[in-house]
Amino acid sequence: MGNLGPGEILVILLVALIVFGPRKLPELGKSLGAGLREFRRTTQGLKDELDVGLSSAPPAARPGPAPVQTIHVTPDPASLAPTVAPDVTLQGPVPAAALTPPARPAPAPDAEDTRQG
Repeated sequence: MGNLGPGEILVILLVALIVFGPRKLPELGKSLGAGLREFRRTTQGLKDELDVGLSSAPPAARPGPAPVQTIHVTPDPASLAPTVAPDVTLQGPVPAAALTPPARPAPAPDAEDTRQG
């Protein structure tokens, strides 16, 4: 938006005079001026409060990273003991074949090993 020159201001004032009339124009100017003064006073007050608040805030009052909470759990020795299902009963000695893992099958020969050249 560009600056208003004297010609533009004169046109605006003539339009305002025609629209509002000679009796309402002074009242409108007073209320507009009072509104602008109040707005400037309020914004200046907020600006001053913000400047004072930022310059006088101690470093400890500024928010920092939140502390981290670490939870250490010590297991109960009773919970580490192996459990046996209640319906399992062992009768007699266990054969050695039941305790040894099954043998692994031999790997299949590669295609190159089977080719006779």
